[in-house]
Amino acid sequence: MATSSLDEIPQALQERLAFIEFRLLFLGFANRSDLAQRFGVSESAASRDFALYRQLAPDNLYYDRSTAVYQACSPFMPIFHFAPAQVLTALVEGFGDDFVTGSSSWLPAELPSRPTAPSLELLIPLSRALYQGRTLQISYRSLSSGLGQKRIIPLVLVDSGQRWHVRAYDLGQQRYADFVLNRIEHAELAGEAPDQERLRQEDIAWQHHIELELTPHPQLKHPETVAFEYGMQDQCLQLSVRAALAGYLLRQWNVDCTPSHSLSGPEYLLWLRNAEQLQQHQLTIAPGFMDAGQHRHTEAMDAEA
Repeated sequence: MATSSLDEIPQALQERLAFIEFRLLFLGFANRSDLAQRFGVSESAASRDFALYRQLAPDNLYYDRSTAVYQACSPFMPIFHFAPAQVLTALVEGFGDDFVTGSSSWLPAELPSRPTAPSLELLIPLSRALYQGRTLQISYRSLSSGLGQKRIIPLVLVDSGQRWHVRAYDLGQQRYADFVLNRIEHAELAGEAPDQERLRQEDIAWQHHIELELTPHPQLKHPETVAFEYGMQDQCLQLSVRAALAGYLLRQWNVDCTPSHSLSGPEYLLWLRNAEQLQQHQLTIAPGFMDAGQHRHTEAMDAEA
């Protein structure tokens, strides 16, 4: 196949070329058997794919006859874009969405434990409701009221870093709320939803962004270490975060949100310099959040429904 542009190449072939480049770039080598095994193609077809990649990026690889593998060259100029978060997921959990042959880690890695993943019996109606614009009837276990019945309109799936929840419009309470997936005991489709997109646009906490200014915590002996770790400029990391998600981020990162940076402990590496941003949104799950005029530390609370 004579070509000089990725745009001229079918998607299935682009995926195989990306696999070649990924292995070259992050593992340092690639071979035909890996490609053949991953995509179920013949060795001869794999050879043609390597030849095409070599045509597109001749300076990225060379064939080492002593080991019978393709080695990465230096410097290496990728022809595909790999986002760091996707790279880490692929290295730890396997490359691509392969539900037939399965996937495994390419590097020694250990993932942190999370609560039990939501069941497929829940994910099936939930994903259908989100995609088709339907309402859900759910049996939900709330911290405040125990087990109860709710009719919701799912709007967005969110990974808080500790667990999955769905942001939804609660038709009974007529309010937006976050529902932890592992607290939903049962869910079933319950009819068409009224204008799902309009509800997303009218969700003020979702549409509004808060500008957070994170700095190394003043208690640190070497604040420059944290500044380097988080890629700060002038000792400050500026983040624009949806108001509905800011509390989760601040809690996950253990950011001291007290105006006087009064929380102590090795877990507090960051301080929120502009804590007043939290007042109008009542982000009680932010560590050290204080209401206006409050003079004592408020314990972090569970903000989900």
